[in-house]
Amino acid sequence: MRTTARKSRRAMTFAVVAALATGLLAGCASDDDDSSDGGSSGGAGGGGKTTLTIGTFGTFGYKQAGLYDEYMKLHPDITVKENVTTRTDVYWPKTVTRLQAGSGTDDVQAIEIGNITDAVQTQASKFVDLGKEVDKSQWLDWKLKQATTKDGKTIGLGTDIGPMAICYRKDLFKKAGLETDRAKLAEQWKGDWSKYVALGKDYMKKAPKGTKFVDSASSVYNAALGGESERYYKDETTVDWDKSEGVKKSWDVAMEVATSDMSAKLKQFDKAWDQGYANGTFASVACPAWMIGYIQEKSGKAGSGKWDVAAAPTAANWGGSFLGVPTASKHQKEAIAFTKWLTAPEQQAKVFAKQASFPSTPSAYGSLKPKAETAAYFSDAPLTQIFSDSAKTIPSQYFGIKDQPINTAITDIGILQVEQKGKSPEQGWDAASKEVKDVLGQ
Repeated sequence: MRTTARKSRRAMTFAVVAALATGLLAGCASDDDDSSDGGSSGGAGGGGKTTLTIGTFGTFGYKQAGLYDEYMKLHPDITVKENVTTRTDVYWPKTVTRLQAGSGTDDVQAIEIGNITDAVQTQASKFVDLGKEVDKSQWLDWKLKQATTKDGKTIGLGTDIGPMAICYRKDLFKKAGLETDRAKLAEQWKGDWSKYVALGKDYMKKAPKGTKFVDSASSVYNAALGGESERYYKDETTVDWDKSEGVKKSWDVAMEVATSDMSAKLKQFDKAWDQGYANGTFASVACPAWMIGYIQEKSGKAGSGKWDVAAAPTAANWGGSFLGVPTASKHQKEAIAFTKWLTAPEQQAKVFAKQASFPSTPSAYGSLKPKAETAAYFSDAPLTQIFSDSAKTIPSQYFGIKDQPINTAITDIGILQVEQKGKSPEQGWDAASKEVKDVLGQ
């Protein structure tokens, strides 16, 4: 989730593609963008003869919730090692190359929602059918379908989903003269992301020195799009990104942000974005459930009690992932058992308790409770209720095979052209369109 900023996105993409094309990344044991954050061989176990590797991106919360150590304690013959690639746009091409090479994969591979259709349609033969190993009724039906092929093979088990909220710094809101009560704020912007943007304009009138209302226009775009019924595809064969009403509405509200002074103009998951959390340089961020843990980590102790959470303008989903077992796994039987355990409702509830990653297993909902430290960090906001209410009305969306690169073209090229380089919305759209057409081979 991120390289140093401000290099040409196209240049970076070409460099990654070139490396992949020559097989330089295939079968590598580690990468510069990776860090191994799994359990160790001491303490709670992990001194076993079998080492299971799990490839993830971002912050899944398994280590933070102590699940690796717990599993090793339950299975003294197993050592768990987590290999983390921060950026999803680096992680997935690298993973695909290794899947196709039949070597170098981890025993368990995470798959982000933006890549699940690609995995189902082009990589299904490279994954074990996990549907034969579990009670599939444990998962939300739409979540399970996303990872299932037409002939019924389930290549991944759902981890979290990303019901949306707004996380905000109530101390900065107060200094800017805005409402700080979460319920009253939610009413102010209810039903329309433009109302949220309008509040940003009010914030900037008395903004505390050195602060902006929101981290980026792209975050607003992604959040708004997550509440629309149509993204970039109508169905498996129809790409209509340039005609989608959901895309148009989300682009327009993002442009309200990008052409104003309310944005910190940060690229999400870059180091500067992380520093923005630590330094309190923006007052609010569109906040899917999985971002709760990220904010805690990046804002640090200084942010505890200053953050609060309110319902988003519209119910939306942003993100969510799956765990699959490659057929190339050297320890397939053990990897299947580990994947089943990690994605079981009980473990999903533990990850929610630690960092509010919202489960895709409904049977866990009745017992969800964040840890006291997490609740206190976010001013004792009713996290379970806020995210549950959003989850209940999230519209069903179809993710096409090129969904993620199309989204990246719009956010990392189109929106950034306007937000960081001063281009007009029309110029930003044209730049994004050119990149999308390249992605689609048009």
